[in-house]
Amino acid sequence: MANDTRDILLLRHAHAGPAGPGQADLDRPLSPEGQAEAEAAGRWLLAQGLLPDQVLCSPARRTRETLEAVLGVIGYVDQRLEEAIYDATAGTLATLADQHRDVGRLMLVGHNPGLERLAALLHSGQSGDYRGMPPGAVAVLRLPAGAELEPGAARLVDFWWP
Repeated sequence: MANDTRDILLLRHAHAGPAGPGQADLDRPLSPEGQAEAEAAGRWLLAQGLLPDQVLCSPARRTRETLEAVLGVIGYVDQRLEEAIYDATAGTLATLADQHRDVGRLMLVGHNPGLERLAALLHSGQSGDYRGMPPGAVAVLRLPAGAELEPGAARLVDFWWP
C-alpha cells in the first residue's frame, strides 16, 4: 500500500448462536460455523496481504471471538475494544474511523446494519437500505491518506465473504 492512501477494513462478526435464556445479546458466542468463517476471513486477509495496523472491536462476545479467530491466523495486531461500535450507525462508525486518520490500515470489527451502511456510504455516497454484508464478510475501502471520511470518499477495492 502506498503512503498516499489508507485503508479501512470492515469485518462483520461471523455467525453467532442465538441468545440463551436470560443471556444478553452482547454475550452471544460464535457458532461452530462462525468460528470456521472467522478463521477463513483471517486466511483471506493474510493471503491478500491486508494486515491491519490497528483494530477497533465492538465489546460484544461474537465480535471479540471473531477477532480472536482472525488474529489466530494473521498474528497479533494492536487492538482495542470500542464501546461505540456496538449498535453504531454508519455516522458513528465514520466518526470513530476518522479519529484514527493516521493509521495506514484500520480495521473495524462490528455489526450490521452499521458496517454495510458505512461501506455503501463511503463507496457510493448513499447508505439507503443497503443489505450486502453477510456474517464474516470483509469490505476493503481505500481513500487518500489524511482525507476526511465523507460520503463517496472511498473506493471499495475488495470484498470477501465466507
